[in-house]
Amino acid sequence: MLSAVVAAFSLFLVGLTALPLLPSGLWWVRIWDFPRQQLALLLALCAAAQIALWPESLAAKAVLGVTLLALCWQMWWIFPYTPLRRLQVQSAVRGGDPDQRIRLLIANVLQHNRNIHGLYRNISVFNPDVVLILEADDWWSRHLAAMAHRYPQKVLRPQENTYGMLLFSRLEVVNVTVRELVTEGVPSIKALIRLRSGQLVELYCLHPEPPVVGAHAYERDAEILLVARESVRSPYPVIVCGDMNDVAWSRTTRLFQRVSGLLDPRIGRGLYSTFDARRWYARWPLDHVFHDRRFLLNHLQLGRKLGSDHFPIIVELAYHPDAAERQETPRSADSADHREADEKIETGQEEAGRVPEKAPARAEMAVTTPLK
Repeated sequence: MLSAVVAAFSLFLVGLTALPLLPSGLWWVRIWDFPRQQLALLLALCAAAQIALWPESLAAKAVLGVTLLALCWQMWWIFPYTPLRRLQVQSAVRGGDPDQRIRLLIANVLQHNRNIHGLYRNISVFNPDVVLILEADDWWSRHLAAMAHRYPQKVLRPQENTYGMLLFSRLEVVNVTVRELVTEGVPSIKALIRLRSGQLVELYCLHPEPPVVGAHAYERDAEILLVARESVRSPYPVIVCGDMNDVAWSRTTRLFQRVSGLLDPRIGRGLYSTFDARRWYARWPLDHVFHDRRFLLNHLQLGRKLGSDHFPIIVELAYHPDAAERQETPRSADSADHREADEKIETGQEEAGRVPEKAPARAEMAVTTPLK
């Protein structure tokens, strides 16, 4: 009886492992991209139990085989985000030019959370140059006004739908545009920031909708890939950051990297799981920083709890014009990748009720938010 229960549960886990292989953006398919660590652990426990029960029948051995295969498959996705893999982004040499650095703090504060002191503690400890606040409503916007003396450059887009976005910077912001790339009511920020050295950097801040009950991943994928396609044409070194509501190892995120050519500093270092800060057993990396190959990594870590369901993430990058020669070159997108990206963008725009041909025109018409 125990063998049958273990076998049945193993096959259930194998089914969940196989579900994300479907080329679908349906929420009940895409959510299984997220808990790969948890599924891998359960698969390992099931495999150990089956081995302990000494499978004798051919059917039992077959179940054990597919369980081990599913475990290997899950580990294959997670492996790049372990120290066993070589670094994708090289560490900067200590003592480099501080004027070429930019330190970012990205914090999804959870809209109804009111622990503003937790956020201030993180800002005080890590002293970032740029602070991106997600899920900010009017309350957060009003109560963060006190940051103006430290961060005179700010872009405020508070909203009551959990997609409000605030950007604070003590570096000069040369130009900024707030736009709704795909989904109405879900903004993103595109800003041109000047480092202390004078070097301009293009910053994209994202927070697309997650795949949850009643909301599929089509629009999320379209927004992520639109930014990938746009950023690769930028004449400036690029940083893309935010709560992308997608895990680092998903098919969409990997496609984003191939299309954009941007690097992930976590590869070879660790998962840096930012969500869920309240449940240790259900965590995965949702908040991201991707960057141009001309940046080296000075610092990367999770911040302290601030009452949200996300940990903040802190990244300090150092701009080196010749760094691209030392960095790993990610696999470039081929024609199949570009077709897949085009299809995902078109599907997402259609799901959002937008005509694909008019999307670029809408981007050009985006309202520029004056710095306050």
